[in-house]
Amino acid sequence: MATTTSSAEPTLSPSNTRVGWIGTGVMGRSMCSHLIKAGYTLTVFNRTLSKAQPLLDMGAHLAHSPQAVAAQSDVVFSIVGYPSDVRSVLLDPSSGALAGLRSGGVLVDMTTSEPSLASEISSSAAAKGCAAIDAPVSGGDLGARNGTLAIFAGGDESVVNRLNPLFSLLGKVNYMGGPGRGQFAKLANQITIASTMVGLVEGMVYAHKAGLDVALFLKAISTGAAGSRSLDLYAARILKRDFEPGFFVNHFVKDLGICLKECQNMSLALPGLALAQQLYVSLKAHGEGNLGTQALILALERLNNVSLESSVTASAPAS
Repeated sequence: MATTTSSAEPTLSPSNTRVGWIGTGVMGRSMCSHLIKAGYTLTVFNRTLSKAQPLLDMGAHLAHSPQAVAAQSDVVFSIVGYPSDVRSVLLDPSSGALAGLRSGGVLVDMTTSEPSLASEISSSAAAKGCAAIDAPVSGGDLGARNGTLAIFAGGDESVVNRLNPLFSLLGKVNYMGGPGRGQFAKLANQITIASTMVGLVEGMVYAHKAGLDVALFLKAISTGAAGSRSLDLYAARILKRDFEPGFFVNHFVKDLGICLKECQNMSLALPGLALAQQLYVSLKAHGEGNLGTQALILALERLNNVSLESSVTASAPAS
């Protein structure tokens, strides 16, 4: 597949584009399913085979290394855990995807990772006659299941435009600029979410302590100025004590740590970010890193020696 746009290049479709996918966890599995349902030939790799099995049952092909995925693909997506995982699955000289990608192929990393690593991947891909796009996403497990993710893309704009038939199956792509700019946008997104989540759970704890019906309170504020996507996604889950991960605490701590590192590089002070990061680190310290980010309520409950469990009623707000 060519990496520049011209009138002679066909629009990407199941008939002319083979897709590879590395990382089939909570997010990746749902995202892959949309591509399979659209008719694309999909080759997948995941370190834990059981997490890929539902996709294999849908018709995906299994590869035993990222390099093997790329050897059978024109476009290779990745969504893994940490920057070290991104480096391994994409740039490892013996087993990484770039080593198996033919000239003209494209890497699309959808992991929230370091902007500097995204730029390095882009340069390495270009040296091989390939392209690389950093395209982290926001919207959590529901956005992945519903194909409504916000996608922040950095890299060559013509490549991003050409990939739109694939991106449109996953959500809405937003072009943010050159290599690494997708990652910067996602980090700014995480900073915004972090303080929003702190505000949400603090409001819930306050309402509980004041003797309000917390479910009724949340319903009342949801259509006012305090309404937010975080409230819509997580308030009902918190009231139900449903801490299943749409997005892991461990991964959010990773994201916020990258944000703080970038802030230091920029000589930028963001105290709300630092506070949120410390509260989420406290969840890890209590062994709660594999819960969802809505488990932040547990940290605030511990700080105040209260529990919202007693305030749960049958009338939880719709999510």
